[in-house]
Amino acid sequence: MTDTQTLTLAEIEDLSFRALVAAGTSDENARPLAQATAATEADGVASHGLAYIPIYCEHVQCGKVDGLAVPVLSRPKPGVVAVDAATGFAHSAIDTGFEALIPAAREQGVAVLAIKNSYNCGVLGYHTYRLAQAGLVGLGFTNAPASIAPSGGSKPVVGTNPFSIAAPGPDGEPALLIDQSASTIAKSEVMKHAREGKPIPVGWALDADGNPTTDPEVGLKGSMAPSGGYKGVGVALMVELMAAALTGASLGINASPFSGTVGGPPKTGQFFIAIDPTTTASGAFETGVAELVGAIRAQEAAHLPGDGRRTKRLSSRQSGVAVSRATLDKIAGFL
Repeated sequence: MTDTQTLTLAEIEDLSFRALVAAGTSDENARPLAQATAATEADGVASHGLAYIPIYCEHVQCGKVDGLAVPVLSRPKPGVVAVDAATGFAHSAIDTGFEALIPAAREQGVAVLAIKNSYNCGVLGYHTYRLAQAGLVGLGFTNAPASIAPSGGSKPVVGTNPFSIAAPGPDGEPALLIDQSASTIAKSEVMKHAREGKPIPVGWALDADGNPTTDPEVGLKGSMAPSGGYKGVGVALMVELMAAALTGASLGINASPFSGTVGGPPKTGQFFIAIDPTTTASGAFETGVAELVGAIRAQEAAHLPGDGRRTKRLSSRQSGVAVSRATLDKIAGFL
């Protein structure tokens, strides 16, 4: 027997949904998270896909996230959508916000969405991807529990704090999608190596004294290595400003971990900016993006951000995804 089992995207969504509901999540909250999980597996980002379902279920059961929460939407200004996630899942809060954000951006040219009292939103690019599908340029920011130390320091003050930008394309897929964290690698990848008992490459994480380590357990007790040194710290601080300070969410230094059962709800935040490019560049936007993308693709072996995920996404829709049986066994424990 192989260590994996191939599932269709529909089967991944159904399995995720049933496990979340069995753990105490409402149908309304489970569905968008299950859909995102299937999409994440399709993109080949296994560390944020089904592997997270047992963690989500555990967090519902221990109270780190309220599976029955109902997001509360408000409109402080015409161009501002605000959502209080009420310590529930980020995905349903984002869905609630997008229902108002997208028409507001189309009407006014630009609109923003501020979410507080939220939780891990998974792959940030999944959400900006959806804004691009709606014909909008989508920018997203989300903060996380502190895991990156400042330049010259060793105590974490900001999270891996990813940002993402997606530009609409002519075929329903984003013409360009950038999704990157402020750390060299996503913390979930280090956690995945720790679960599997595998060493991590030098440059992924640091020990408690700020020295490089190949032991994922030591790295998780220390700090994540910022991407590009002090520049990565700057990106993390920018995202902290956008996703926490601008939304009223908890700073990373005050948020409980996204892993384990220690602490209550993390109450982190997300911030999205949606721009209608037809109002800022008229018909020149599509031409400009096509020329930019074309200049990169014209170079042999050149890589465009998002291409890898796009290729896997299109393939997965036809051939499904190979999923770890160990992960499936963990999920089965909640059914």
